[in-house]
Amino acid sequence: MLMGFLGCVGAVNEIRCLLGLYFTCLLLILIAQIAAGLLIYFQRNALKAEMSGIVSELVQNYNPYDETNRTLENAWDYVQLQLHCCGWTGPETWKNNTLLQEKNQTFFPCSCFNDSLNVPSEVGFCSLDITANSTIMDDSPIKKQGCMKGVQNWLQDNLGIILGVCTGVAVIELLGMVLSICLCKNIHTEEYTKVPKY
Repeated sequence: MLMGFLGCVGAVNEIRCLLGLYFTCLLLILIAQIAAGLLIYFQRNALKAEMSGIVSELVQNYNPYDETNRTLENAWDYVQLQLHCCGWTGPETWKNNTLLQEKNQTFFPCSCFNDSLNVPSEVGFCSLDITANSTIMDDSPIKKQGCMKGVQNWLQDNLGIILGVCTGVAVIELLGMVLSICLCKNIHTEEYTKVPKY
């Protein structure tokens, strides 16, 4: 917002310093975006390990009765529902949850249960006993696939869209840089043309 203000005031009032500052800010943002893209590309394995650590900690501390991490927990439930997965590497990830280790029954997050079952759509833990009925035979009540594979597949499926959006943003930034330099140059030349010639 500050950057847009600098560019707008610099263009309207023909202040070269503000236009130069606007150009510099756009250049720094573009360089940071390119550096982040290259870092993600070349550090894929480290990023995957870091992501695994973050998700493992989230699963371990998942507590539907505590409001402090409610947003993260709701986001993780949403991922499990949308990608039809359970845990990061599979349902066994939930064995590390501190609340579930204290229970003597088998519990999983409700978002881990198969969609074909009539599990209440509540947030939190559901017991395996809820879904045990005689009509289900070979269908496992818990989704077997971990979310790591689902996230990777989603990223690969949407790679074109992600790259397109990033390229579009970069082109707009480059256009803003070119226009600010052109305006800066025209302001500079107009100052000299306004000086009376003797």
